[in-house]
Amino acid sequence: MRLILLGPPGAGKGTQAHRLVERHHIVQLSTGDMLRAAVAAETEVGLKAKDIMASGGLVPDEIVIGIISDRIELPDAANGFILDGFPRTVPQAEALDSLLKSKGLKLDAAVELRVNESALLNRVEARVAQMTARGETVRIDDTPEVLSKRLASYRTSTEPLVHYYSEKRKLVTIDGMMSIEEVTLEINRVLAAIMAAEKPVKKVAGKSAKKTSAKKVTAVKPESAAVKTAKLAKKPAKKAKKTAVKAPKKAVKKSAKKPAKVAKKATKPVSKGKTAKTGKKPAKKTARVVKKAAKSTAKATKKPAKR
Repeated sequence: MRLILLGPPGAGKGTQAHRLVERHHIVQLSTGDMLRAAVAAETEVGLKAKDIMASGGLVPDEIVIGIISDRIELPDAANGFILDGFPRTVPQAEALDSLLKSKGLKLDAAVELRVNESALLNRVEARVAQMTARGETVRIDDTPEVLSKRLASYRTSTEPLVHYYSEKRKLVTIDGMMSIEEVTLEINRVLAAIMAAEKPVKKVAGKSAKKTSAKKVTAVKPESAAVKTAKLAKKPAKKAKKTAVKAPKKAVKKSAKKPAKVAKKATKPVSKGKTAKTGKKPAKKTARVVKKAAKSTAKATKKPAKR
């Protein structure tokens, strides 16, 4: 989880950042802390920043980006980070995007805590009055006058980041006027939705990667694939050959049997068949007719002799 918290001074960014660090096991990266750590470690970028800071000048963006680049590569930033105090301008945001892209990373969200400025001033005034009443020392930068200047500076330089991240579809706006607990719950709800939306994409990517690797393994053995293809090519040929051999044999057997049957049927009537029997019947009938005719003739010849 890589986040940026946006909002004017007094919006509660520090409190929410601390809670996000504990919940997601990420690190909070403060530009000031990183600069001081780089100077103390005497890194290449830290040494460049040291001279500028010693002279009271503003550290250039490229040096700050270099320090962030070194810092997010440390093991404790592996799960992600929250940037505190950076970026403050659109050019810094663009430089940060380029840095993350070069490392194959991306920003998950820019969380804006939107508050009412007049309400912030009232809060500061009430807090200063309470601290004074208790006899506590009030910080120089924690007065209504200083807060007014810081709010004006935020509007002119940092507020354009809201529009920048809105166009990038990375902006998450939370009502900072709610209670601390309510703000925390709302931030957690929105971030959970973002993480849930990204999970299916990762699974699909993992599956496609597995398929690709499986194809690569198959391609490593071209000989076995060629042998398999040859076997598959031979199978239809063998089958066709068997079919071609069987078909004529069956046809010959059937055709050989049919004439034999016909011949057998043709010979049967001659010796034993019905045709032979019917041949005897006409001969007997003719003999009877001839005999009958002879009798009638004999009768006819006898009658005149009696007269």
